[in-house]
Amino acid sequence: MGRRRIANEIKMKKVALITGGARGIGFGIAQALARAGCDLVLCGMRAPAAVEEAVAPLRSSGVEVLYVRANIADSLARRDLVEAVRNRFGRLNLLINNAGIAPKIRADILDATEESFDEVLNTNLRGPYFLTQAVAKWMIEQRKADDAFWGCVINISSISAEVASINRGEYCISKAGVAMATKLWATRLGEFNIPVYEVRPGIIKTDMTSGVATKYDQLLSSGLTVQPRWGTPEDVGQAVAALARGDFPYSSGSVFMVDGGLSVQRL
Repeated sequence: MGRRRIANEIKMKKVALITGGARGIGFGIAQALARAGCDLVLCGMRAPAAVEEAVAPLRSSGVEVLYVRANIADSLARRDLVEAVRNRFGRLNLLINNAGIAPKIRADILDATEESFDEVLNTNLRGPYFLTQAVAKWMIEQRKADDAFWGCVINISSISAEVASINRGEYCISKAGVAMATKLWATRLGEFNIPVYEVRPGIIKTDMTSGVATKYDQLLSSGLTVQPRWGTPEDVGQAVAALARGDFPYSSGSVFMVDGGLSVQRL
C-alpha cells in the first residue's frame, strides 16, 4: 500500500526546495520552476509577511508554494526545514542550493577577518553541504521505496569558484568548495541514479551586485563578456529548469555556465 501511495504521489507535480528562493537568483529559479509546474518550497531569512508580495504571483500560476523562514547555516534550522517539507508534501524531488551571502565588508585578503570567513563559509558551503546530506538520505529512501522516483540536486555556485577576487577571498573559497561538493555528491549518489549538477552564474543583476553596479557597467561596456549585458535571475532560472526537467540525464557532476561568455579565453 505504501509503495503504491508513493508511486501515485510521484506522478503528481515535482516538489522543489529552493534555498534563498524568495529574492534574486533564487526567485528567478522559482519563477522558472513554477512555469514548469513544480510545487515549491522556498526558504529565506525574512519573515513570511515580508515575502508574501513576491510569493503571491507564484501561487496564482497554479502551483503550491510553502515559505519557510530558515537560516541554512544553522543545523537545527536545516532539520526543521526538511521536516516542514515532509509534513506539507511528503516527498521531495529537487534540491536547489542557492542561498548565499557576500562578505559584509569587501576587504583585501591581507586584512580580511576570521569572523567574516566563518560567516560566509557557514552559509555558502557548510550549510548546503549538510542540507544536501539530509535531503540525499531522504531521496535515497524515496528511490528505494519506488523505482519510478526521480530526484536531483542542483548547486548554484559562481564564476568566483575559479575567478579570483582578492577583496572577497572568503566568497571565492566558498564557491570553489561548492564546486567540489557537486563532484563529491554526484559521485556518491550515482548508484541511486540521483544526478547532481552545478550551475555557475556570472555577473547577475541582483541585490547582491547592486553595490558594485557602476563598476560592472563599465567592465561590461569594455568587453568583459562575450555577450555585452548583465545576466538576469531569469537566465539562471531557465538553466535550472532544463536540469530539473531531466534534459541532461547523463551529465551528473557537470558544470553549466551562465556567464555570457565571461569564462571564454580570448586574445
